Amino acid sequence: MPNLPALFPSVVGVVVLAAVTVGVLLAFRVRAAWSPATAILRGAIQLAILSVILTGIITSALWIALALVVMFSVASTVAARRIGWTWRTAGMTASSMAAGILTACTIVFATGALELTPRYALAIGAIIIGNSMSIATLTGRHFVSGVVDRWDEVEGWLALGAVPRQSTLEQARRAVREALVPTIDQTKTTGLVVLPGAFVGAIFGGISPLDAGRFQLVVLASIMAAGSITAVLTVLWLGPVKVKPAAIR
Repeated sequence: MPNLPALFPSVVGVVVLAAVTVGVLLAFRVRAAWSPATAILRGAIQLAILSVILTGIITSALWIALALVVMFSVASTVAARRIGWTWRTAGMTASSMAAGILTACTIVFATGALELTPRYALAIGAIIIGNSMSIATLTGRHFVSGVVDRWDEVEGWLALGAVPRQSTLEQARRAVREALVPTIDQTKTTGLVVLPGAFVGAIFGGISPLDAGRFQLVVLASIMAAGSITAVLTVLWLGPVKVKPAAIR
């Protein structure tokens, strides 16, 4: 059973932080200002459920695999909705993310960078899935916005006889670059500006700082590889544009 008195200060802190977030957004009249608070509430519920579930399955390879499949399904669906939901977008997002995630995880475990155990598979798999979701979302949104903003240029290329993929090539490359900027910056500043959650959590879990650093480095390289593959495949799927897409809200 959880120690409820010990949880109380954490709950108060989270509530106050959520209130500050919503207050700032409401004051500036940002659309959907309550969304961060809703996200925090959903996150709290999901983490509570996940904590209970993982307590019983952390050593089971089968259940860990099932958990990762569920995580991936939710992540790819969220990314597809952010880009603009269609069944084609859903398939595109899922296939792009899957290619990046499977490639990165295969390299990590095949090279022995990490031992293939349920714990490591869950840890690195969940982190890569979450980051790939963000990168797929950013790539798709940057690409669509770029095409909409520079539609006259794209239309001009089409009029000159360029194939659809060629006409949006510059927007595709820019979208990939922009989507990877947060990941690149976080990697460059790790240890100086950023103390990643995986590193801190590993230390709190009793792992030596050296082993925690090794694990975090593998995680960062995996995110970069999976993200690059995901981003490039996403724009390759989205690239052939023949009509002006709807602006993303």
